[in-house]
Amino acid sequence: MTTSMLTAETIAKYLPYTLEKTGFDFLGERKQGKVRDVYDDGEHFYLIATDRYSAFDRNLTLIPLKGQILTQTSLFNFKQTEDIIGNHIIENPDPNVLVCKKCTVAPIEVIVRGYLTGVTETSIWTRYERGQRDFTDFELPDGMVKNTKLEQPVLTPTTKFEEHDRNLSFSEIISEGHLTEEKWKEIRDVALDLFVRGQEVAEKAGLILVDTKYEFGYDENGALTLVDEIHTQDSSRYWKADSYEERMAAGEEPEYFDKEFLRLWFKEQCDPYNDETLPDAPEDMRVELARRYAEIYEKLTGGSLQLPPLEDIAERITNNLKN
Repeated sequence: MTTSMLTAETIAKYLPYTLEKTGFDFLGERKQGKVRDVYDDGEHFYLIATDRYSAFDRNLTLIPLKGQILTQTSLFNFKQTEDIIGNHIIENPDPNVLVCKKCTVAPIEVIVRGYLTGVTETSIWTRYERGQRDFTDFELPDGMVKNTKLEQPVLTPTTKFEEHDRNLSFSEIISEGHLTEEKWKEIRDVALDLFVRGQEVAEKAGLILVDTKYEFGYDENGALTLVDEIHTQDSSRYWKADSYEERMAAGEEPEYFDKEFLRLWFKEQCDPYNDETLPDAPEDMRVELARRYAEIYEKLTGGSLQLPPLEDIAERITNNLKN
């Protein structure tokens, strides 16, 4: 493994070496998520991060090194939070692979938000801008502006196993039978502790952890366990800290590591929800997104991204797992 120089020219060398999907016949049953292929051999889960970039309910393109960066970012943050809650990690036999304990996954996802922001229909800023102040489990005062830091982090849980994620109030989590009150309170408290730790790690790196998503499960002993990923570039929003106050005072958007520019490009070029065939994403945009992912990783960890050899990723994973 060599040390990353993180130039566009360096990253571009990996464009021919991306991982779209896997088809291993020695790891058990396979399920495909948006980014990860998950295998179940009966004893363990194998989380294999591909380089897929998804939006509009479909895969749009492949981003070089994305799977490796997500895996290594998650692994770093799992280690940073082991004193708060145990996680499902057993081993990291390949840059793209995590071998994990089998857990019974809780049927909700927990989004923790530290700032009044967002652009989607369900974001708290969009709803606040339209006049909403009562968010069932918390209220916000009049007169707030976009991207303001909240007085304290808030939780906005959603369903996990429904066809479309649905916002849930704390009382609905219990009344609809998703979790008992005791289990929900434990998840709530742990999620807030994790977010505070994530903000501390980000602050040391010159970043602001704006919001993030957590998933939890229960291990064979019934202990609450952190699963899936933590504080990655896919599950979290980051801003640059040193310019935040100045840009807010000037009425400008914070400096962010926005991955939405590629999503917006597709929206401008076609109808990504309905067109059968989509245009190919420009190579320079794919490289730029990879560079942004790598920059967050290196800022958080304080180290350099270790670049793998220029070789077929699926073949490398096969060799590493079999060895």
